[in-house]
Amino acid sequence: MADRIPTLDDLGPVAGKRVLVRTDFNVPMDGGTITDDFRIRAALPTIQWLMSRGAVVVTASHLGRPKGAPNPKYSMAPVRARLAELAPGVELLENLRFDPGEEANDPAFVASLVNGIDAYVDDAFGACHRAHASIVGPPLTLPSAMGLLLQKEVEVLLGLRQQPKHPFVAVLGGSKISDKLGVVEALLGVVDSLVIGGAMCFTFLAAQGNPIGDSLFEPDQVDTCRRLLEMSKTNGKTIHLPEDIVGVDAGGNFATFGVRLPDGAKGFDIGPGLGSCFQRHHHGRTHRVLERTDGHVRRRAVRCRHAHGRTGHGRHQGVHRGGRWRLGGRAGAVPSGRRGRSRLDGWGSVAGVARAGRPARSRSVAKGTERT
Repeated sequence: MADRIPTLDDLGPVAGKRVLVRTDFNVPMDGGTITDDFRIRAALPTIQWLMSRGAVVVTASHLGRPKGAPNPKYSMAPVRARLAELAPGVELLENLRFDPGEEANDPAFVASLVNGIDAYVDDAFGACHRAHASIVGPPLTLPSAMGLLLQKEVEVLLGLRQQPKHPFVAVLGGSKISDKLGVVEALLGVVDSLVIGGAMCFTFLAAQGNPIGDSLFEPDQVDTCRRLLEMSKTNGKTIHLPEDIVGVDAGGNFATFGVRLPDGAKGFDIGPGLGSCFQRHHHGRTHRVLERTDGHVRRRAVRCRHAHGRTGHGRHQGVHRGGRWRLGGRAGAVPSGRRGRSRLDGWGSVAGVARAGRPARSRSVAKGTERT
């Protein structure tokens, strides 16, 4: 990224202007209740920066996967209520993904978003790699910049990528390897070890010939995962996969399995074994890059904790808490010995923020992989 990415200071005077801020308010919900408002609070510095300079702030975000149609389950109403408590006077649009034009990057939907808006700020690090209307559309016609949260993420991650300190370990979660293919390939060129968690691990386990029951995986990416495992060996890298899995058995009971899941079982995330392995092999590493693991197992663990105590996720999470950083939820790229509350979606996301300054771009540059 040779070009400088515009920051808030580059917007010039914003007094009296309506500024659209693309946020990541995709918060975890239990029914209609927000269970963790961190993503809302993380956007406050940018919102407050703009409001303190006289701007009228309009925020926009997606929530869940409503598949292009209004769905009360994914209404922004609970988020709007919490935002009103934290930042009175800030407007929040309804769920962007209620309109199919958001994910399709429909020019008509873009036009509706920017109508009456004077400037645009992208502060949604978790979504800025996507070629969606609210990400790539507004910078085509409006003065644009990255927000303070996004700026912090970029500065930290670019520093780790361009001047990494070794040994260097990355932890990746999430559900789809297809979303992170370019990320994994790029990381294998930088880190010493890569730890795979979340539902993404099941495609890797399938590539090794392990039965994965009814776990979420991508059949069309099995060969890709096999290639990545071979690539790591060729490059002298280590990819750590789970030693055990937490999930539910065929009867729906919370359980911990080995890497070979029985028929009918469904895995959600890594078990305590990989947590212990990671701590054992990587204690004292100079840098660790952390990315979220699957949230489903955390919700399931909470529901089952009275029956199962500290089994499964609670136990492997405790291993990490015993160190000087935390895995799960909102983890980020942090030097050893410092806590992080941000998130790494990968080098592709870092490249994607350039859209705010170079609106013609609609792709990540991580290994040329389009991320949509």
